[in-house]
Amino acid sequence: MSGAPASEIRSPAVAGRFYPARAAELAAEVAGFLAPAAPRAAAPPRRVLGLMAPHAGYVYSGATAGRGFAAVEIPPRVIILCPNHTGRGPCIAVAPHHAFRIPTGDVPIDAALADAILAACRRRGLPAAADRQAHAGEHAIEVMLPFLQGRRTDVCIVPIVVGGLGEAEAIALGEALAEAIAASPSGDADTMVLASSDMNHYLDDAETRRRDRVALAAVMTGEPERLYRTVHDHQVSMCGVLPMTAL
Repeated sequence: MSGAPASEIRSPAVAGRFYPARAAELAAEVAGFLAPAAPRAAAPPRRVLGLMAPHAGYVYSGATAGRGFAAVEIPPRVIILCPNHTGRGPCIAVAPHHAFRIPTGDVPIDAALADAILAACRRRGLPAAADRQAHAGEHAIEVMLPFLQGRRTDVCIVPIVVGGLGEAEAIALGEALAEAIAASPSGDADTMVLASSDMNHYLDDAETRRRDRVALAAVMTGEPERLYRTVHDHQVSMCGVLPMTAL
């Protein structure tokens, strides 16, 4: 564990509920989700600029998340965007902590990149701030960390909770991320953006799959405006539409 002051470590909020609280049990479960995904892949893990992964409890989403994380290379730095489920904090809340703690160990935060992202957001007039409140009880970043750590033990993160943005602001956030990444010493060679998002909620399987296909087709165009408008026009309850629009 890190020797940083307790106030600088974000403690687990959903260990024992969304995923196992015991380190050995968590590591084994994540390894199990990652292992069966690899043989099905058509190619070795590939380098990507972004990934979307679900954030429900592992009993619901662990297998799907495992397939995604197993399919890609995990670079040294990962910017994680998630929706704001608690309603606390600013619209763009960048974690000011030293690290996030999970049962299998601390995951450090890249403070320099976090500061660069905040500065790029402020240059665009975006409502961004370093904030602990939005991260205190939020699960959607925390559940990503065992998968990232399972694939790369030395991974460093920048956790950002996003909520209450309009279309133009979400796109501007993506531009701010791109600016901060490009200005870093290695550019995008060692950085990935991870959008934490479930897809449609609450409806029956057939309708959920139909709405998911509509949203995912918009994702695949690479046009953030189309994704944002499609999700709203078709009433797709995709909780991470803002993180994915930014990605």
